[in-house]
Amino acid sequence: IKESWHRMETAIRHNGFEMPRKKIVINLSPADIRKEGTAYDLTGAISILAASGQIETDLLDKYIIMGELSLDGTILPIKGALPIAIQARKEKFKGFILPKQNAREAGIVNKLKVYGVETLSEVVEFINGNRELEQTIIDTRKQFAEQQEKLEGTVAWIKPWEKKGFLIGVVWDELVTKEQNRWLYYYLEETLKASV
Repeated sequence: IKESWHRMETAIRHNGFEMPRKKIVINLSPADIRKEGTAYDLTGAISILAASGQIETDLLDKYIIMGELSLDGTILPIKGALPIAIQARKEKFKGFILPKQNAREAGIVNKLKVYGVETLSEVVEFINGNRELEQTIIDTRKQFAEQQEKLEGTVAWIKPWEKKGFLIGVVWDELVTKEQNRWLYYYLEETLKASV
């Protein structure tokens, strides 16, 4: 908590805002759910700026805002962006503002506006209505089709096993990227489900 507080305070000052010199309490309720990690740094900094009247508050209840803050206000990636995005959509939030490095992960969730940001200043300018953020939209069907085309040679020899309802093992030499690996895993998983 102390480290997070130090990051928030330094980032706020570094970006030209004032850190209020009075007691500040940030309530992360519900209390019975454990909160850990640095994902709440950006949330806390924005809350402090809003409570002290330094930024507008009209949009704050419409967005989930999360990210780790560095001392200069740069926003660093967080863990768990996808489940957070799914929950945000379920709870009818308009959007999710998070580190740019996590935007593609969260962007696969439809019916939720996902904005990747790099600095605390970008978030403040957006909240104050002085900046438009680029929405991250991932068309999973299109990407799956593209990956299937790239993997045609690899996947072609798997097809005969589909009819038997099982796969013994997959070995490939030209599969180089993690993204291709994920798509192949997804393809195999769907194939197995369909054959059972």
